[in-house]
Amino acid sequence: MNNLRISLVQGDTRWHDPEANRGYYGGLVASLRGITDLVLLPETFTSGFSNDAIERAEDMDGPTVAWMREQAASIDAAVTGSVQLRVDGHVFNRMLFVTPDGSVQHYDKRHLFRYANEHERYAAGRERLTVEWKGWRICPQVCYDLRFPVFARNRYNVEREGQLDYDLLLFVANWPAARAYPWKTLLRARAIENLCYVAGLNRVGTDGNGIHYSGDSAVIDFLGHPVSECTDEEVVATTTLLADELQAHRGRFPAMLDGDRFELV
Repeated sequence: MNNLRISLVQGDTRWHDPEANRGYYGGLVASLRGITDLVLLPETFTSGFSNDAIERAEDMDGPTVAWMREQAASIDAAVTGSVQLRVDGHVFNRMLFVTPDGSVQHYDKRHLFRYANEHERYAAGRERLTVEWKGWRICPQVCYDLRFPVFARNRYNVEREGQLDYDLLLFVANWPAARAYPWKTLLRARAIENLCYVAGLNRVGTDGNGIHYSGDSAVIDFLGHPVSECTDEEVVATTTLLADELQAHRGRFPAMLDGDRFELV
């Protein structure tokens, strides 16, 4: 397990304009060629967070999945972010994890944001995903999932030589500025309780519903300390996660050995 370079692409997503967003984020991603291993784009980065965007939802053979494959191959790094995608008659807020060889894994947002009626138009996912990339085990989740620690719980896996389920927990989001304090607090809580790095990528700007976003994207270490923090402006920030320090902390403070065993139903 080597160090992992991770890049936060904190942008001002264009409202309901997938083509413009692919061009916009493509320009930001291009700057990362050769200097990163993993790129994070915001939740619903082709449209903004909108129930109305469901009408133009693509499928897995659509232009955005193809675009993500192109970006990953171009910069030789994994690219992840969420998009509204239609599958078998349902539309999911689907987080894609795309690697340079063209392979695509996905996680469908489990916790739909009732406060904005997301649950009335989108289908909820069921399964948690763990991706292996560059020797790291990575768990991708989406926005509102951040408020549900049981689903994110990093379990001690005896069968896998006593390792935890994952080393890095990801959250991509459209998290309004009005709730910035919970965003910052919960990112730290998830890192501390799960003995892992956490990366949270949020957008900036004001969307078509008049909702303002203050960014506040961050990479948090296993002690809850910020490794990288963004403000409220467009930025591309790259930082390095230190594998040896993560493993050393788990060795010094093996709280995972005392965790309760449970199953989600």
